[in-house]
Amino acid sequence: MKHLSKILFATMLVLGVTSATAQDSDNPWAIGIQTNAVDFYPTEDLGGTFSDYFNVGDHWNILPSVSRLTVGRYIGNGFVFELAGSVNRIEDYGDTSVPQMSYYSVDGSFNYSLRALLNDGWFDPYVGVGGGYTSIGDSGDQPISDLDVATLNGKLGFNFWFSDNIALTLESNYKHVFNEDGATHFQHAAGVKFMFGGTDSDGDGVYDKDDECPETPGLPEFNGCPDSDGDGIEDRMDNCPDQAGLAEFDGCPDTDGDGVPDNEDDCPEVAGLKEMNGCPDSDGDGVADNEDDCPNEAGPASNNGCPEEDRDGDGVLDKDDDCPDVAGTVANNGCPEPDVEVIKELNEYSKTVTFEFDSAKITSGSEDALNSIIEIMKEYPQTIFHVGGHTDSVGADAYNMKLSKERAASVEKFLEENGIPAKRITSNGYGEERPISSNSTAAGRKENRRVEISLDKDKEMRDSDNM
Repeated sequence: MKHLSKILFATMLVLGVTSATAQDSDNPWAIGIQTNAVDFYPTEDLGGTFSDYFNVGDHWNILPSVSRLTVGRYIGNGFVFELAGSVNRIEDYGDTSVPQMSYYSVDGSFNYSLRALLNDGWFDPYVGVGGGYTSIGDSGDQPISDLDVATLNGKLGFNFWFSDNIALTLESNYKHVFNEDGATHFQHAAGVKFMFGGTDSDGDGVYDKDDECPETPGLPEFNGCPDSDGDGIEDRMDNCPDQAGLAEFDGCPDTDGDGVPDNEDDCPEVAGLKEMNGCPDSDGDGVADNEDDCPNEAGPASNNGCPEEDRDGDGVLDKDDDCPDVAGTVANNGCPEPDVEVIKELNEYSKTVTFEFDSAKITSGSEDALNSIIEIMKEYPQTIFHVGGHTDSVGADAYNMKLSKERAASVEKFLEENGIPAKRITSNGYGEERPISSNSTAAGRKENRRVEISLDKDKEMRDSDNM
């Protein structure tokens, strides 16, 4: 026993830096393997029970082997019920030496752990109360005779947990006997306690109390949570739990090594650009190859990455060309415009358009000419034509202006009613302001009384007005 203090000091040093778990609902069972010492000294003077408590050499009867076994079951709220069986040899009865006697006891107690009051550390003191049965062999004429007695027990003990399942146990029991022969004594015990029976629902070796994933088998290094793909990142933190990946991509792989993880990469097998979600852009036109109908020819996204066509070769791309199959002019959105000869032809027809006397009503004989004008206009569907009305100088200026506008409007109306959209025709009257011949002769005045058709030079502005 001279080395006991050194052993206890070393044990405390180890335990002082270790956190462990005591007996509880997750580890309800515990078995203790102990050696025990019986001390009858207090029976001589109950008032001096603790006066020579630690007089080991004079009073303690020690069986230096495994001489006490305990089985404990956690009940709840810090309580444990424990059964203990002991054997010993009695050679000292207080200060008196006696012939060697056998000692047997069976005890039951309810123990209460005070560990929770100490912040659940490795140090686990407990108190207990219970009863037992003690049998002491015959000693003849010695101070203690053959006894089979019941005892009322009180205890104080300490568990020092140095792992989740193993503790060093030191315990002292006071056993009171209610008989005149006297056999009240202390029984001390020291040994090792093994805790078991913890709940492990998923069978992964990590008890539920410590298992952060108690329903799914996992690994101890991840507190019982799994790492299905074995990439060192537990599943609940792994964006790709079934594919081994990299920590920088939260557990997802980057198969093509382009810096875009596969779960965000639209082209995971081909190295690409981050701005293209991991897909390449071979022609550099800003359209990813997987969406580019012409991946090796630069083209706008509006045309699926292909160059814009100009089928009629008029310098206006088909997407902007109102007449993509007929060469036209840029000014007319890719559609052809009537040239001087066409305008001349239109005006030859317009010269034959006549009106009833002093009226804007078109004569029936003018319809053939107007129909010919309509056919020519239909050949230029994007062109806006202007109908201008003119008079000679006979009559008042205001009257001539009014009549010229009415006659131009009559022609415009006829064209619209016969298939030419209103947005393609404008009209106005100019009275006698624009003569093309002398008003001094009858022949000249006849030429000045006319309707002219020309291109509308202001068509773009009116297009926007009509939208």
